[in-house]
Amino acid sequence: MKFFLRKVFRLLLVLVFILLCIIIVKTVTFSSKQNQTASISPITVDPQAKNRFAQALRAATVSYPSRIDTAMFVELLEHIDSNYLLVDSLLEKERINDFSLIYKWPGKNAKLKPVLLMGHTDVVPVEETSKGSWTEAPFSGIIKNDEIWGRGTLDDKLNVFGVLEAIEALLKTNYQPNRTLYLAFGHDEEVGGTHGAQAQVAWFQQRGIDFEYILDEGSIILEEALPGLTAPVALVGVGEKGYATLTLSVNLEQGGHSSMPPQATAIGILAKALTTLEANPFPARIDGATQELFEYTGPEMDLPYKAIFANLWLFKPLLTKQLSKAPTSNAVLRTTTAITMIRGGIRDNVLPTTAAAKINFRILPGETVETVMAYLRETINDERVIVSQGEGEGFASNPSKLSSTNSFGYNVIQNTIQELFPAAVVAPSLVIAGTDSRHYEMLSDNIFRFTPMQLSKRDLKRIHGINEKISVANYEQVIRFYQQLINNSCK
Repeated sequence: MKFFLRKVFRLLLVLVFILLCIIIVKTVTFSSKQNQTASISPITVDPQAKNRFAQALRAATVSYPSRIDTAMFVELLEHIDSNYLLVDSLLEKERINDFSLIYKWPGKNAKLKPVLLMGHTDVVPVEETSKGSWTEAPFSGIIKNDEIWGRGTLDDKLNVFGVLEAIEALLKTNYQPNRTLYLAFGHDEEVGGTHGAQAQVAWFQQRGIDFEYILDEGSIILEEALPGLTAPVALVGVGEKGYATLTLSVNLEQGGHSSMPPQATAIGILAKALTTLEANPFPARIDGATQELFEYTGPEMDLPYKAIFANLWLFKPLLTKQLSKAPTSNAVLRTTTAITMIRGGIRDNVLPTTAAAKINFRILPGETVETVMAYLRETINDERVIVSQGEGEGFASNPSKLSSTNSFGYNVIQNTIQELFPAAVVAPSLVIAGTDSRHYEMLSDNIFRFTPMQLSKRDLKRIHGINEKISVANYEQVIRFYQQLINNSCK
């Protein structure tokens, strides 16, 4: 027996040694995917750019599901026309459904496929109850302590006006792109893009125009993005999650008096279903854009994190467990379930016959709205709970296709980032929110989602939140990024 145990022990030592050798070899050969791109001298930005941006923020261009304040959008468009005179006079311009814009800047070489830069001019509303919590009024457009305050500074007027400033500056130098450049600014992205982006797509389709690559708003340069990585990460979205809001409803034949409750009530059945869903989240996966994120960031990490990401074949279960604990990292691993609204009951002494809840899902690539509904029915496993996607649930979309990191578009975006943000690690990522670019998939195989601003994790809550603001320095970098991206794309 001792002889047998010694042999087993020796075998285990050999296996452990082999395992350690594999881990070490994979870690040592886990090479960088960063381009060897030198930084450039800062591009001069017009000192008045921040004031033009601040003025744009004062137009409360809020979009609602059924309406917009047309006067505010008229004010914003007049501001664009009167402050970007060269853009207005030298570029071809189309108004789509009155308030969305398409610009064309013809290139010298008609054989090159054009590039499209996107953004949107609408913003989300500000809750009445939160207005008192703002340090500066949401639509004040105030510049204070080298910060620009107001709704739209982070989502998404900074992209629109960053592009306009960059092109106006290039036009002043008599620059002409070699490749044709299009701009598309929608006016209802925050409510689905029906009258903006979708109508713009139809305009391009009617003219047979498609693109070498498309760049829309999206992920950012995030500080302290991953453990073991001190450098900020420039997250270039190569795809985005799908979106759907589904309703769970319970309809019973009998309600009755609260003094004689049955064993199962409508609210109780619904509550059990919701609890079951929260206790059984969608399966986590490290693949697609998320795996690419780790392949690009892992080689830049310190030990032992570099070893972990170099050996996902071994550490994937451990990594998945750890990343699932934080909402920000959990969101890139799985389809997320967010119970956002619940309704049931009319009085405290009446048993309701109906109860319902709305749940918002952000859907991981590889799944669809239909597979999400099937998962809910299977997990809840109660015929009394109806899963539906009815009218009035808002827009819904399946996850986007993933764009290639081996494409011209990704490489030119990566090079431009490294020229302007040399300390950043550039990596592909999955955008967990929705953008107008999801409507453009038939116009390009290469759609990217990136906003060239650098934020900390604590700043993320300002997006759609209280005290939305951006530093002047950050906004100026946005302008520089677009100017250099145009230079690099249209040589």
